[in-house]
Amino acid sequence: MGNSYAGQLKTTRFEEVLHNSIEASLRSNNLVPRPIFSQLYLEAEQQLSSLEAGSRADNEEEEEEEEEEEGSESSSPPVSYQVKPPPEGCCTTDGFCQAGKDLRLVSISNEHIEVPSGFLLVGAKSPNLPDHLLVCAVDKRFLPDDNGRNALLGFSGNCVGCGKKGFCYFTEFSNHINLKLTTQPKKQKHLKYYLVRNAQGALTKGSVICWKGAEFRGRQSSTSTCSSTLFQFPESSGLSGSTSSEPLPPANPSAPAGTQQTAAAVDHIPSTAAFSSAVYNGKESPKQQLMKNNLSALTRPSVLGTLTNSGPPKKRHKGWSPESPSSTETWNLQLNPQASNRIKNDGGSLSSLPHSALVGPASSPMVGSGEPVSVPDNLLKICKAKPVIFKGHGNFPYLCGNINDVIVSPLLYTCYRNSQSLSRAYEQYGASTIQPISEEMQLLLTVYYLVQLAADQVPLIEDLEQIFMRSWRESHLCEIRQYQQAVPQPFPQLPSPITPVTSAQLPWLAGLAASSCNDSVHIIECSYSLAEGLSEMFKLLMEGKLTKTNYVVIICASRNRAIDSCIVITGKYQARVLSESMLSPSDYQKEVNYQLVTGKVETLGSFFSTLCPEGDIDLLLEKFYQENQGHISSSLSASVNKPTAVNGAGTAVCTSYEIERHEIRPFQLAVAQKLLSHICSIADSSTQNLDLGSFEKIDFLICVPPSEVTYQQTLFHLWHSGILLELGLEKEHLTKQRVEQYVMKLDAEAQIKFKIFLQNSMQNPHTLFVLIHDHAHWDLMSAMHSLYPQTELSTGLVDRLLNCREVKEAPNIVTLHVTSFPYALQTQHTHISPYNEIHWPSSYSNGVDLYHENKKYFGLSEFIESTLSGHSIPLLRYDSSFEAMVMALGKRFPRLHSAVIRTFVLIQHYSAAMMAVCGLSQMKNYTSVETLEITQNLINSSRQCPSGHGLMVVLRIPCIPLAAVAYERLYNVRERLALEDNFEIILGNPNSGITIGKHFVEQLKIWQKIEDVNWRPQTYLELEGLPCILIFSGMDPQGESLPRSLRYCDLRLINSSSLVRTSLEQELGLAAYFVSSEIHTEKPVVNDVLESDPEKLSSTDNEDEEIATEGSTSEKRSPMKRERSRSHDSASSSLSSKASTFCTESSPPQALSNSTEESTNNYERQKQKVDKGAQTTISKHLPPVTEQLDMKQNIKSTQVSTTSSSSPPFSSSSSSSAPTHNSFILQTSQCSLTKASKQPPIVFLPKLVYDIITSTDSSGLPKSSSLLPYHSVMWASSFRPLMSKMMTCTEQSLYYRQWTVPKPIHMDYNNRNEGRMDTFHPRRLLLSGPPQIGKTGAYLQFLSILSRMLIRLTEVDVYDEEEININIKEESDQYYHQPGDMWPDLDTFKKMPFDYTIHDPKYEDASLICSKLQTIDSEDRSMSRRQEDMYTCRQTTRMRLSKYAAYNTYHHCEQCHQYMGFNPRYQIYESTLHAFAFSYSMLGEEIQLHFIIPKSKEHHFVFSQPGRQLESMRLPLVTDKSEDYIKSPTFTPTTGRHEHGLFNLYHAMDGASHLHVLVVKEYEMAIYKKYWPNHIMLVLPSIFNSAGVGAAHFLIKELSYHNLELERNRQEELGIKPQDIWPFIVISDDSCVMWNAVEVDCSGDRKSDYTWTERNVSLKQILQHIEATPNVTHYALIGMRKWSSKTNSAEIKEPFSCCHVHDFIMLNVDLTQNVQYNQNRFTCDDVDFNLRVHSAGLLISRFNHFSVMKKQIAVGGQRSFHIKSKVSDNPVSISPAQYICAPDSKHTFLAAPAQLLLEKYLQYHSHRFFPLSLKNYSHPVLSVDCYLNLGPQIAVCYVSSRPHSLNISSSGLTFSGLLLYLCDSFVVASFLKKFHFLKGATLCVICQDRNSLRQTVVRLELEDEWQFRLRDEFQTANAKEDRPLFFLTGRHI
Repeated sequence: MGNSYAGQLKTTRFEEVLHNSIEASLRSNNLVPRPIFSQLYLEAEQQLSSLEAGSRADNEEEEEEEEEEEGSESSSPPVSYQVKPPPEGCCTTDGFCQAGKDLRLVSISNEHIEVPSGFLLVGAKSPNLPDHLLVCAVDKRFLPDDNGRNALLGFSGNCVGCGKKGFCYFTEFSNHINLKLTTQPKKQKHLKYYLVRNAQGALTKGSVICWKGAEFRGRQSSTSTCSSTLFQFPESSGLSGSTSSEPLPPANPSAPAGTQQTAAAVDHIPSTAAFSSAVYNGKESPKQQLMKNNLSALTRPSVLGTLTNSGPPKKRHKGWSPESPSSTETWNLQLNPQASNRIKNDGGSLSSLPHSALVGPASSPMVGSGEPVSVPDNLLKICKAKPVIFKGHGNFPYLCGNINDVIVSPLLYTCYRNSQSLSRAYEQYGASTIQPISEEMQLLLTVYYLVQLAADQVPLIEDLEQIFMRSWRESHLCEIRQYQQAVPQPFPQLPSPITPVTSAQLPWLAGLAASSCNDSVHIIECSYSLAEGLSEMFKLLMEGKLTKTNYVVIICASRNRAIDSCIVITGKYQARVLSESMLSPSDYQKEVNYQLVTGKVETLGSFFSTLCPEGDIDLLLEKFYQENQGHISSSLSASVNKPTAVNGAGTAVCTSYEIERHEIRPFQLAVAQKLLSHICSIADSSTQNLDLGSFEKIDFLICVPPSEVTYQQTLFHLWHSGILLELGLEKEHLTKQRVEQYVMKLDAEAQIKFKIFLQNSMQNPHTLFVLIHDHAHWDLMSAMHSLYPQTELSTGLVDRLLNCREVKEAPNIVTLHVTSFPYALQTQHTHISPYNEIHWPSSYSNGVDLYHENKKYFGLSEFIESTLSGHSIPLLRYDSSFEAMVMALGKRFPRLHSAVIRTFVLIQHYSAAMMAVCGLSQMKNYTSVETLEITQNLINSSRQCPSGHGLMVVLRIPCIPLAAVAYERLYNVRERLALEDNFEIILGNPNSGITIGKHFVEQLKIWQKIEDVNWRPQTYLELEGLPCILIFSGMDPQGESLPRSLRYCDLRLINSSSLVRTSLEQELGLAAYFVSSEIHTEKPVVNDVLESDPEKLSSTDNEDEEIATEGSTSEKRSPMKRERSRSHDSASSSLSSKASTFCTESSPPQALSNSTEESTNNYERQKQKVDKGAQTTISKHLPPVTEQLDMKQNIKSTQVSTTSSSSPPFSSSSSSSAPTHNSFILQTSQCSLTKASKQPPIVFLPKLVYDIITSTDSSGLPKSSSLLPYHSVMWASSFRPLMSKMMTCTEQSLYYRQWTVPKPIHMDYNNRNEGRMDTFHPRRLLLSGPPQIGKTGAYLQFLSILSRMLIRLTEVDVYDEEEININIKEESDQYYHQPGDMWPDLDTFKKMPFDYTIHDPKYEDASLICSKLQTIDSEDRSMSRRQEDMYTCRQTTRMRLSKYAAYNTYHHCEQCHQYMGFNPRYQIYESTLHAFAFSYSMLGEEIQLHFIIPKSKEHHFVFSQPGRQLESMRLPLVTDKSEDYIKSPTFTPTTGRHEHGLFNLYHAMDGASHLHVLVVKEYEMAIYKKYWPNHIMLVLPSIFNSAGVGAAHFLIKELSYHNLELERNRQEELGIKPQDIWPFIVISDDSCVMWNAVEVDCSGDRKSDYTWTERNVSLKQILQHIEATPNVTHYALIGMRKWSSKTNSAEIKEPFSCCHVHDFIMLNVDLTQNVQYNQNRFTCDDVDFNLRVHSAGLLISRFNHFSVMKKQIAVGGQRSFHIKSKVSDNPVSISPAQYICAPDSKHTFLAAPAQLLLEKYLQYHSHRFFPLSLKNYSHPVLSVDCYLNLGPQIAVCYVSSRPHSLNISSSGLTFSGLLLYLCDSFVVASFLKKFHFLKGATLCVICQDRNSLRQTVVRLELEDEWQFRLRDEFQTANAKEDRPLFFLTGRHI
């Protein structure tokens, strides 16, 4: 069955290769056949030009097996495995057997399963169920033993589901359990894990089944079910080419997470997996090809290198010596046997590539040919470090013997191989002629790189990659340029500019390079194989001859074959750092924990105790405690407790402690607005992914990491932001429990809260839910990778919750990721579109301060800048004496992890420093200057402040067990020194809250004015001013903010081997800080003299400079101040040299005893710094969440009572200096809090990290920025350009999106698609900004303005103006109707007089219409309110849209989708174009209109049967009654408002059936049809393209009358009387948004008493009410009021008026048959028409109980007419005075209709024609048959010349002017002679042409009474072809 193990080599292998070789040679064009043996054993070169020869990795699992069936070298494709079809009717569901029984482990883990004796339960993997194991029972004889040996061939198994027994073939068994394989079933491939019962009896996944002899301990480990094994790697023989000795983990994109890791690894896929697929016999597996297509960025680089084929035969075991056990395959990194199987490699971030399995069996495939090399015994003991061997080029020999003392890594090999691949950028040109960098050159460059490394530097793979890239680019610059400029010929012959290095020259050149480095790099040249070089290296190591050597380069170069090489790291420091970098974060913790638990660290403790000559430190402490017990407690209470007691005298009070109000800074507001604009752009896009118009309110959930402090801190911000009340989510009385509903900790209980959130989002489709993922770079683990037992419950939770289908598909959930380190969310597979990224803006642009803030942010760049020369104080430092001691101890204790050593050294330093400050001055020798400075300032800080405020020191210890040890030790030392009331020590554990002593809680309560007895601080921000050491533990900070009193950030213990950009930056982010940017001039009086002269620096400041006075009186301070070295190392160089002796093993050193003067004046130059600023805004020190407290700015603090002059124990052990010191404290009692807020904290770093952070590249970019951005991503290619300092955040994002790909453990790994855009989630945004800069405040502010915007979207601005000319209205005591009447009484209505006066406020600038002799005061009609504005700003009010509103095109909701025709589920509505012609005698021609009728609206029309010609529009009967039908067709003329016009009447009509026609101009037809595809359109003829609204009204009315005639004729044939056809139409403006009805209550005692209320109603209700009016057909026009909030009772007391109607009218086209709209009019056409209708004796009724609201729309309508010059295109404004000119003059002609020019001229300049009429309201202008607006200062009197028309009595009126506008034949001379005019009154005659003008003058006999002059003739400023209008003016004689 394909089982193979040691001792079996199938003979078919040779026959197969022989056969394939013959076949290949027959097919080949090559004359020379490929040698058979070279295919089996030796190297065969592969041509570079064969770009397709993709490397092939096994894509199944890490436990890979041979593929004999596919192992041939044939170029023929592999034959896919044919599965036998299952029997009829059997179950074929994945996870079930053919009998239908469930086999999935998760389903049956708790069931009892019968297992026959001799059988074991194992887990099988199905390719279709990557997340599940299938349970099988297998005879253990057919399974391997612990060493991977002795499995019988064949198979015997049972089905645990249905119980079927006796499967003898694995093929048969795999069919039965429905594995559905596409390859040959093999037990090695598919039986993966042993299954074991846990303590609860549940079946769980156990250790990996150890097929084929890799060293796995199998089932023997008892530590945990899954922690017993490391990876297994592919067989080396499977790898052709130089990959033969390279571990190749799977590159299978679909491989399940669980299978990618064995026990040892949770989240790593070795680098080789992603970057290269091994070539299997020259062809690729189908899955590999799939991966190449999908991940070309990953795989291409690996495909093109010079791949060679080497290595032992596939069945390699036969060649092994019997003595070498299976362990020869592995080199373990384990520092102890028990921990041997717990190592995993995702973390080693020394590489820009993901770390390959650098340890353990990782190395097994590296076994090469040749004799084995024996690793000598006691290597670690003698060398004090495990050498790290980096495999380079070519073959690698076997290792045997003591292999636990070496580590072998493929990292360098991977780097070499990737650097030999051509970049995709050049592939597209067919750049086969550009050779990759040669192996010789790679090795030589590596040697050059190693030579220039300093003794304390560690090689970085990133550096090496960039060196290769630069070298390649330089050597091929001319080719690259040529390819960039033009596509070259297929094979251009380009000369190679640089002579290549040959293999013969290589050793000599390498030796030459190494000769200058003082033996730091040692070159070993070997002639035969690497084995001899390795043996020699081991020999030199054992002899101690390589003590000064850090790197050994072994080269095996010969002329006739490729080079073999490897590099051995022998430097103790470098080897330690590199080996530790290969541990993942969790394994790092396990390793440290193991060393603590097993007591291995005790040797360290005993060593420390020997250092102190006075004896053990603990004994000293105990002695000190006993001697000083009484004395200390009394003096302590004097110096610490007294200041906090209120002194009656009330003198000294500390005012530094301020509670900061919650305020939004300009930056935060800017970011919130950027977020809002992104949300709007998503909503505005055509994709319809977010319909903001459908949401009424906002809800949100903030997800935070599972840190209790971060959780409480977010609650704190949320509480004080007031956002919950603002959004209306909570009521006034807010409780903490209510606030907690909106913040979710991503822990075990998160799923419950998240489920509620999802349910809410489904139940409230009109609420927009914002899911905020704060600290979003935390836990990006794929959910699939977290489903196996040993992972923490919270791992992968973000993926499980935030990426679940419900969140992705919910149209009302927007996800906002917020992070300071967005890099891991910016990969090739990211869910976030680059357009949806929001970056924190920079403060300055071109030197201009963009957002003026009074606080300056100090972040990483500012910290780095402070280290540059010219800055007074470096904020980043390292401690060289500490580093030297750590290095020395590292050599002494090679088996201890450096984190353990560093922690213990630092604890020792802090302990000694505390003792020194407390008077044990001899202990100064056992600490470093830096630690002494920190400790002394911490202890003395609270004594400098009258209220006892002090500094915070953050001591960062990532490893939680080590943090606990440190806490316990420092706590004990503090207790022994009686400092427990001086400062607190807090253990900050991410999983628990803050615990501090009662004494300090009371202090905080006094400072913060908190009265709640149960109050405890829950965030670090609430520790403001508390003197404390905060031991900050946890592998990564999780978003915790630190208070302003932070002074020192001690990061000396961070994991410096894990060099990833995110890790480094988030550690440094802890110290990010706001400093006030205003110069702070306050200084204490006493220090004024001292500080005024920077040359006379005081060392009594007690912050940075002062150290405790020396231990004896003889050690006086030197009178001369010693300036410190300006090195950023915090100890001077002399100290550094002493530190090395301090750590020597021979004798306890005295080195530090002389350093007191040095330390006394430590950093005196820091005093030169400018003290800037006041308090910072980092922490919002408001009252805590539990209490609402008063927030007074200054907190009264208590008084200092003068202490006795007894010697304080902190300052000195000698009494002589005590009085002076004490007086200093009282005089210079400047609170340390004030100082802390003026300057950022000082940060101490490990030297390695300091070097990386402060070193920059040529562009000035810090080296840390070019590191791999995150653990779970990897570089897509070595061929990537360098990042640049000039890159903006957006450019960095695009860089990472192009050059990084997620590892399989990353949650974005499976998010890829051929069509790249599909992978972006449309409602996902990313906000990134520096740490601690205020992102929380910004996104809370965003929620606030988003909510306000949504409310704004549901509101409109409607006109809200009082009716005008109310005082002119005829006051009458007579009321014709009762207030409660529903309809007008026809007879009563006929008696009502017509009110000529215009009351509509939009006509405030129009001429008043006189109805009789009126006496109007000139004040009443004074100057127009805004004569200078053409379009005046009218008064509006904001109204919330009701459910009966009309909407524009931006409204989308489920109900009206079909009405609008936009629902993607429906087909876009088809519509047809129909011509409709009718003749009209007044126009003298036939009018042809076009209807666009959607298919869905055709039932409203009648079509002729044969030709489907449009015949008429159906009209109902007067007698029809229906609740769901509106009888009157609605016509809406519109122009320029295709988006903003309110044409969606679905909600206004309350869903009732209605006929709605849009009347549009021909040129706008297409755009209106696009936006309103389901609306009927009436398209006006093209001659009306430039016409005004009068033309539309005219055609609507004429068409409607013509249609009425057609319908009467059609229905008459059906027996219906003509008068029964409904004659009304509705003409509505396109801005009518809502309709209101007044409800009158007349239930009062007297008839005249009534009350009224106005409410919003549907248009359906109003129209049906009006349509039901008795005798409705007797009314010609029916309208309603325009809504106003100022409407009073008098206006609606009469429910019906006979007056002008506007905006929304019902028009009786039958009665008004002979009254036309003026088709030429642009303005006031409705007033003109109303007057015509009234004069014709028809009834106009206004329903005062109904009102229409008109929305203010800023575009379209009349505004679409722009009057401009016809000659030039310059948009020069033209005044109305230029709208007319003299005929035949050279006046500039205007491109505007003549009628528009006339109307606008008369509106603004009619006083030129009618000078007597100006403000002369008692003598109006007589206007015949028309109403033209002559401006507000001129009154007009309208008369109709028609016979039998109703006109006002003009007997008593004398007119000041006469206006004759296009008068027709009804106007005759006798008619005009009835009227009387003032002497000097003026006449204006307007005609179409000059000829008509003269004829009119003659016909009307005007010259009898009027005098004309030639110069009184004018025309509109139109060209002749535009048909100007002509004027003639004259004076009355």
